Amino acid sequence: MTAPSALVTGASRGIGSLIARKLAASGWNLTISARSAGPLTDLAAQLSGDHDGTVVPVVSDMAHEDDLHRLAETHGESFGRLDALVLNAGMGSIGPFAEFPARRFDKLFAVNVRSAFVLVQRTLPLLRKTAADHGVARVVAVSSMTGIAGEPLNSAYGATKAALTSLCETLNTEESQAGVLATAVCPGYVATDMTAPLADQVSPDLMIDPGDVAEVVVSLTRLTGSAVIPQIAMTRPGPHLWRA
Repeated sequence: MTAPSALVTGASRGIGSLIARKLAASGWNLTISARSAGPLTDLAAQLSGDHDGTVVPVVSDMAHEDDLHRLAETHGESFGRLDALVLNAGMGSIGPFAEFPARRFDKLFAVNVRSAFVLVQRTLPLLRKTAADHGVARVVAVSSMTGIAGEPLNSAYGATKAALTSLCETLNTEESQAGVLATAVCPGYVATDMTAPLADQVSPDLMIDPGDVAEVVVSLTRLTGSAVIPQIAMTRPGPHLWRA
C-alpha cells in the first residue's frame, strides 16, 4: 500500500514548515511549495534525508495561476493520490479601513482566497479518487480568527479569511458525502514572522505557539471521514475569547 501524500503550500517557514515536518515524520509523501527556492529546497533535502518518504519541492507564487496549475499537476504526477491539501500560504497586511489601498486588497484576495479556490478545483479529481480508494481525503485551510470576529485594522485580511473559511464550509456541502472533507483552522495571533510587527502590541510570548496550530492541522489527517469539522477556532488565553 502506498503511503499517504499531502500538498502543503507556504511550507518553507512558520506553520507550513512545522506541518510538513510532522507529516514527513509520520511517513507521508509530500509536495511542498513556497516562493523562495532556497529555503524550500533546503527543507525538502532535510526531510528526505531524515525520513523515508519522498518530498518534492515546487517553487510557486500563489498569485500566479500558472504556478498553481503546475503545482497541482506535479503532485498528481509524482504520487497519484492526495490525502490532504493543506492551504497554508497566505499574505498579511493591516491598515485603517478608510485608507486601505484597493490594489492591496486585490492582492490579498489573490493570494489568500483565489489561490485556494484554484488549487481545490485543480486537485478535486485526485481528492475524489483518493477518498474513493482510501475512505477520506481532506482540505485543511489555515484561516484566522479575524475571519470570524472583526479586528481593528484587519478589514481586508479578515475578509479574505472569512472567504477562505466559507470556501471550506461550502466544499463540505458539495463533496463530503463522497469523502472529501474540508476544515478551516482559525487561530488568533500566532507567533510567526507575519505577526512580528505586532510585538509592541501583543508579546510573542502571549501569542499562540505555531506548533500547536500545526498539531491541530495534522491531527485532522488522523480522523476517519465519519464527521465533518467545518472550522476550528483557536484563541489566546485570557479575557479576549473570540478575539485574535
